[in-house]
Amino acid sequence: MFALQSLACVLLCGLLALSASTTQPAPVKLTTEQDHQRIMQLLNLTSIPPGADGRHPNLDESKANPYPSLPDPLKLNDGEKVTTSRAWWDLRRPEILELFQREIYGRTPKTTPAVTWELTSKTTDGVTVTKKLIGHVDNSSYPQISVNIQLTLITPADVAAPVPVIMQFTSGFFLRRFAALTPPPGSIDWHKLVLAQHWGYATLDTSTIQADNGAGLTSGIIGLCNKGQPRVLDDWGALSAWAWGASRALDYFQTDPAVDARQVGLEGHSRWGKAALLAMALDQRFAIAYVSSSGQGGAKLLRRNFGELVENVASSGEYHWMAGNFLKYAGHWDDLPVDSHELIALCAPRPVLITGGANGDSWVDPHGMFMAAIAAGPVYRLLGAKDLGDADMPAVDVPLIDGDLAFELHNGGHTDVPSWPTFITFAGRYLHAPPADVHRPS
Repeated sequence: MFALQSLACVLLCGLLALSASTTQPAPVKLTTEQDHQRIMQLLNLTSIPPGADGRHPNLDESKANPYPSLPDPLKLNDGEKVTTSRAWWDLRRPEILELFQREIYGRTPKTTPAVTWELTSKTTDGVTVTKKLIGHVDNSSYPQISVNIQLTLITPADVAAPVPVIMQFTSGFFLRRFAALTPPPGSIDWHKLVLAQHWGYATLDTSTIQADNGAGLTSGIIGLCNKGQPRVLDDWGALSAWAWGASRALDYFQTDPAVDARQVGLEGHSRWGKAALLAMALDQRFAIAYVSSSGQGGAKLLRRNFGELVENVASSGEYHWMAGNFLKYAGHWDDLPVDSHELIALCAPRPVLITGGANGDSWVDPHGMFMAAIAAGPVYRLLGAKDLGDADMPAVDVPLIDGDLAFELHNGGHTDVPSWPTFITFAGRYLHAPPADVHRPS
C-alpha cells in the first residue's frame, strides 16, 4: 500500500511540474532599443548624454580628470579608516562589493541553477589532450530557456599530475574567425607559450552563457534565472553572467584530475578583459589574471574623460554588460559610489597584470588603467602584497612586473598578443607545474 501511495505521489508531482512548465509565460521578446528605453523609464531618464565619438575622442590629458579625487578604498562608508587586514575582509571589502553589484555590474543571484558537465569528446595528438565539454544548466524551473556552456580544455599529454590552467574568455565567433587565419611569420602563439611551461589552457565561449546584446537579456543564464522576464535595475548584466560561467568552469576543473584547480588563471581582452577582472574580483578561487585592454567598465577609471566614457557604456550598444542602475551615472560621474581601482583592489592580494597598447589603443585609455592600478596599491600593501608603488607611467615595452600588481604598455594596438610573453614571465612566479619526475616519458 505504501509503495502504491508513493508511486501515486510521484506521478502527481510529475503532472503538477509538467502543468507548471506549460502554463509559464513565454520569454518576453524585446529589441535592444526597447529594453534600453525600458531601463531609462525605470530610472526616470529621458535621455543619455552622448558618449565620446569613436573617431575623435578626447586624448588631451589636461582635460582627462575632471574629478581627480577617487573614493578611498580603505575608508568605510561611515568614514572610519581601515587599518587592518581583518577590517578589510570583514567590513570594507563587503561594502565595496555591494556597491559594485548594486550600482555597476548587477547582482549575481544568490541561488543559480546547477550545472552538469558532459565530456563530449577527448582526443590526443601525442603532445596535448583536448577535452570538449558542455555545461548543461538545469532549466527545470523554466524549460523554455536552455543554456549549454561550451568549454574546451587542453592539457599536456606528457604530464601525469595536475597542471595549472589559464582560461581565456572568448566566443565561438572569434574562435572560428581566427582559426581560419594563417598566423604571420614570427607571431606569438600564446597556446605554445603556456604549454612550454607544462601548464594547460582552456577557452570559455561566453556566447553560450549570455548573448552580447540587450535583446538577449531575457534569454541565456540571465533570462533563465528571471524566467524570461526583463531585468530589474540591480539585476546582473552580461559581464557578471560571463564571470558566473567562469566560476562554473572552475567548479568543473576541481573535479578533473588533470587540472590543479588551485592554480587556475584568467585571461580576457577588451570586453572579455572586463569580464576577467570582474570574475577575479567575484571569485577568490582564481589564482591570477591577465586583463588586456579592458577600458571603460574594466580597469580604466570611470571618472576619466579620455577615450571611451561612461556614456558610451550606458548607451544601447553596451548597457547590457552592466546593471540597469549604471545608466543613471551617465553625465553624473561625480555620483559614482566606486571606481575601477576598487574593483582591482577586490582582487588583492592575488596577482593581476593589466595591459594596453601604445599604438591605436587610446580608446581604452591605458594611462587611466595604470592610474587605477596605482590607486589600488594601498589595499595590496595592507594585505602584505607588493603593488606598483609610486611608479610613473612606464615607457613602451617596459613592463612593471616585480610586484603582485603589474602593468605593461606594449608596442601594439588593441590586442593582447604582445603581452603574452610578459604574462608568462609574471605568472611563472606563482604557477608551478608538477615536478619533472611526474612527467610521462616522451
